[in-house]
Amino acid sequence: MPNRVIAPEIQEIKNLKLPQPTVLQLDNGIPVYVTNMGTQDIVKLEVIFYAGRPFEDKQLVSRATAGMLKEGTRNYKASQIAELTDFYGGTLSVPVSLDTSNILLFSLKKHFDKLLPVVGDMLSEPIFPEHELQLFKKRNQQRLQVDLTRNDVVAYRKVTEFIFGKDKPYGYNSEPEMYNNIGTEDLKKHFYKNFASGNCKIFLSGKIDHEIIDMVNKVLGQKIRKGAVQKPQIKTHVDRATKIKIQPPAPLQTAIRIGSRMVNKHHPDFKGLYVLNTILGGYFGSRLMTNIREDKGYTYNIYSTIDSMFYDGCFYVGTEVGNEFANATIEEIYKEFDILKNDLVNEGELSMVRNYLLGNLLTSLDGPFNVSEIIKAHSMEDIALTEFEALVQTIKTISPDNIRELARKYLNKNQMWEVVVGP
Repeated sequence: MPNRVIAPEIQEIKNLKLPQPTVLQLDNGIPVYVTNMGTQDIVKLEVIFYAGRPFEDKQLVSRATAGMLKEGTRNYKASQIAELTDFYGGTLSVPVSLDTSNILLFSLKKHFDKLLPVVGDMLSEPIFPEHELQLFKKRNQQRLQVDLTRNDVVAYRKVTEFIFGKDKPYGYNSEPEMYNNIGTEDLKKHFYKNFASGNCKIFLSGKIDHEIIDMVNKVLGQKIRKGAVQKPQIKTHVDRATKIKIQPPAPLQTAIRIGSRMVNKHHPDFKGLYVLNTILGGYFGSRLMTNIREDKGYTYNIYSTIDSMFYDGCFYVGTEVGNEFANATIEEIYKEFDILKNDLVNEGELSMVRNYLLGNLLTSLDGPFNVSEIIKAHSMEDIALTEFEALVQTIKTISPDNIRELARKYLNKNQMWEVVVGP
């Protein structure tokens, strides 16, 4: 029997290796990344198109097109799609990001042949019914009205608008009238332009055998039409950072966002910034949490994050505080910037951050679906899978001097947009 009075010895995380997928090609040229792992007879299928905001001809049309894919096809009504998915115990969703539109199916292996044709129809013969489009607009307009009563939402919308530009793909904000401007023909145009083989990658994970792969080729390899790669419409926006004060929809708290444009995953500094951001505000033991939550008691939660898009990126600090603490909180945030720029991180803190990040990466390798997520993230951005091991190596070896140099390079007050939504 183990002696439970004595704590177990802490073990170093050593060999973090990303399992390599099998890469196949469908008859229409779409690459398929297969992660055949696990013990349960479950299949995860994710069909991803480069069909997000950088590929739009009209604002919000990418979101609307993806949102309407489940609302009816030539062979299935929306109700039939929902009933079939429920009857066979599957889960079918259409998540979207700024860059992509995704179709995600979880299915028992024995029922995969029943649900895959539904996905095939969604990706080849959607009809975008007018009645459902009007309901989609109304739902999203109502949801937007609710969101705009939250200070944190208003602050996030404004800081990203200033960083990227209010008329640019990553910077524009949805408005009620934008939904009114979208018609069925806009959705059809976006669909036929972007939902084609040249813009598509497929990720299969779980218990995958030749029968599953043959089914995918028989359905998606034939139904997704062939088409050329579409080029994104991205223009760089550069404005001098400044401070913005906005009257709040809710007066009880002040929302703060401090941020700037940042490099994305393709930049050689990104891995080091991943560690720096964690130290600053990327986990519960971060400096911002320790100072502003634990020591000062100004807020319940404060964080910093790096958002990496395919063609750009941004960094920001976010928090909500009592109105009387807003100015002091902003001062303390910039103090933490200055400390990182002037003082070396001590080895004890750095060791804790290393272990935290390596533990997160270890968790991300647990199971076929998690592994497929990592493979997807790298493949969609055309980043070599070996970069996962390179990130592990950076976490293990980055020095306090490296961290200080990155802080001096990127955490500059005069480059930060400061958005305060409060009285």
